[in-house]
This record gives sequence, structure tokens and C-alpha cells, in this order.
Amino acid sequence: MSRYRLCTILKALIVVLLIFSSCINHAVCMGQIVYAINCGGEAHTDSDGVYYERDPLHGKIGTASDYGKRFHIGRVPQNDHVLYQTERYHTNTFGYDIPLYTDGEYVLVLKFCEVYFNGPDQKVFDVVLNGDHVIISDLDIFDKVGRGVAHDEYVPFKISKGKLYYNEEESSEIRGNRIRVEFIKGYKDNPKINAMYVVKGKVDSVPKLAPLEVEQVEEEPEIIPIKNRRPSGPKQPDPYEIDDSSTMLPVFIAIGTFIPLLFCLCRL
Repeated sequence: MSRYRLCTILKALIVVLLIFSSCINHAVCMGQIVYAINCGGEAHTDSDGVYYERDPLHGKIGTASDYGKRFHIGRVPQNDHVLYQTERYHTNTFGYDIPLYTDGEYVLVLKFCEVYFNGPDQKVFDVVLNGDHVIISDLDIFDKVGRGVAHDEYVPFKISKGKLYYNEEESSEIRGNRIRVEFIKGYKDNPKINAMYVVKGKVDSVPKLAPLEVEQVEEEPEIIPIKNRRPSGPKQPDPYEIDDSSTMLPVFIAIGTFIPLLFCLCRL
């Protein structure tokens, strides 16, 4: 084998290693994204490479709000603030239909952020999957993380032979290759959602929010003075951190080994 050919092969191998190392931290590695929307907002690609489509309920059901743009959102990179700054809420129960065409294991990731209320026990609601499974009960976003802080819920489920299984419980038959996630109106204000996506894979492979720090709950988030934002409150009174250093170490060692070898061979 000629030095030129060997040099070309080594360069190609380094490119593959670099792509692989980049892949570890992006959505392509966590599974196939089958559905992603930025509720109440426009299309957006997040820091993990997930592409969120514009809210399909725009102008149809509920109210789109960008009141959260007054806040710097805690626990997420600057690029992803927009996912938690826009939302859809409704004065009644509402939901989204999610297209699913193949059997397998899935994870539904629901993204929330409280930007209107200053205390707990004011916005409280349930989330139901496929009409049968209460996947989140009495969700009080402020009580969990405070104001202006991101909170994600990770819901693993399985599709098999036309039926959905959650916590080993079977739901009614799936019709039209679609399942439905609903945000249930209770006795405490309006249900809401900021963003969501469904990935085909296991929950362990889904990127998680940074750990919640105590001071994030106790301190008021920084508020940006912007006028004419629509709040998510009533119209009238009525998210462990994956430590991937051990995963990345072999990649860095391999790259560090091949680069000097490549230069030596190419100079011969």
C-alpha cells in the first residue's frame, strides 16, 4: 500500500472519529425523532439537534403566548430559551395528535416553564396519554422548580400490535396510527405546554436537563422588561445530567493517537 493511499485512509478515519464524537452529544445518537413541536412558537432547532416544528394548533385551539420572553430561563442553554419562553394554554382540556407508524419503544418528552404565577398551588393540572394513562398527575410547575426555570417530564411507553403500553398497562386500540396527549383542565387555572417531542428509543438515551440548584427555586429569575406580552394566567378570575466524560475519553485518545501518526506518514 502506498504512503499516499495510507495517508488518505487515515484522514478518512479521523473524519469518522470526529463525526462519531460529535454524534454522541446530538439527537441522532439518542434515537429517531418522530415528532417535535415548539408549542405556541415558531420552528426551532435545539442544542441537541432536535428540530421542532411550528405549533400545528396555531389559530385553532387555545392561546399561544410569548409572555415567557420576559425571562432568562434557568437550566438550559441560551439557544434553547425560546422553547420555554413560548407556550400554548387553554381554558379547557386540549391536546395534540402524535403520528406513530411502527411498533417499538418510545419516549415522550414534555417541556414546561412557569412564567406567570409567583407561588405554588395556582396552576395545577394532569396530563393523559391516549385517553387512558395519567402520565403526570397534579403537575405544579412552580412547586417543582420555581418561576422562570425549565422543567422536563420524560414518559417512556411502548407501541405493540396497534396498542399502547405505559407502565405495563394497556390502553385502547390506536386508531389512524396516532396517539393523543392531553392537558386536562382542573380546578386550578389553565393547563399549558411549552414544547414536546417523541423519540423512538429508551429513556436512558434521552438528554436530560441540568441538575436543579436550590437557589434557582428560591431566587427570582432575571426579568427582561418587554411590554405587550400575553400571559398564561386566566383571562378572568376564575427537568440528571449525563456525565459523558467517560464515553468521550476513548474517542479523544483515538484522535490524539491518529493525528501525530497521520502527520508522520504524510511527511515521509
